Amino acid sequence: MAKKAFITGITGQDGSYLTEHLLDLGYNVYGLVRRNSVTEHQQSRLENLKKNVDLTYGDMLDQSSIDKILNRVQPDEIYNLAAQSHVRISYDIPQFTAQTNALGVLNLLESVKMHCPSARIYQASSSEMFGNSRDSDGMQRETTPMHPVSPYGCAKLFSYSVIRNYRKAFKLFASNGILFNHESPRRGSNFVTTKIIKNAVLISKGKAKILELGNLDSKRDWGHSKDYVRAMQLILSHDKPDDFVISTGQTNSIRDLCKIVFSKLNLDYEDYVRVNPKYVRPEELSYLCGDCTKSKEILGWKPEYNFEKLIDEMLEFFLKQY
Repeated sequence: MAKKAFITGITGQDGSYLTEHLLDLGYNVYGLVRRNSVTEHQQSRLENLKKNVDLTYGDMLDQSSIDKILNRVQPDEIYNLAAQSHVRISYDIPQFTAQTNALGVLNLLESVKMHCPSARIYQASSSEMFGNSRDSDGMQRETTPMHPVSPYGCAKLFSYSVIRNYRKAFKLFASNGILFNHESPRRGSNFVTTKIIKNAVLISKGKAKILELGNLDSKRDWGHSKDYVRAMQLILSHDKPDDFVISTGQTNSIRDLCKIVFSKLNLDYEDYVRVNPKYVRPEELSYLCGDCTKSKEILGWKPEYNFEKLIDEMLEFFLKQY
């Protein structure tokens, strides 16, 4: 009998790639969709998959909606990808971020405990939980102290911790994937990678003149969402619940990203990129670089995309679009 997977945040970047991956593996996929007034856009990433997926309206802050679908579906695996996912915006809406990213996970765990306690749970944790903490070799790994520097990171640290607590206290199969930054052509346009690549293409076409960004010297470990959703499924296929860093182990600055993207379009980024203080975080996270040794050794996972291959795929997408 096919496994049943329930995905929250199924309409997002990771949700859409995870859906494709699980369908390819023969899963039956169910998803929770948050109501949006513009229905034409809220499921666009799933347009070609909808006939193969059971979608239900609900919200992480409405436990009754979670109760209903878990009681009906009785999933084998649960992937919680739902979140207010923009770090900078978490400063503008900190209460909503905390409610969704922290209390929403607690709601899910309580529903699982009541309706399907044998289900395996994946929680989308984040490298933002580390903040500016790093080990002596400059890397962040599962044992690195966590000192988040944003409301988003703080809320994610709560959800990471409560997953570990329910794992031990109630013997739930609850695991965390500590994912570093991951992008794709499906990434939202207000995230920095898409913002840079999309606007560089528009500038090259004469449809835009400048690009405003925040701190150009922030460094991130960027991978591809396709690689990272494979890791999610491997985490729940492991023989015991655990926590795993998913990363590439390579770091680049936003300035590096600008240089590479604009140069591929035969442009000099310095002619077009401007720093606008409104895009600078109140407390900056300067550097992220993940050590995914544990995931490679225990799960047998490794990324197929490198930084330049990721950029090339996103550039190709926007060049075709415009």
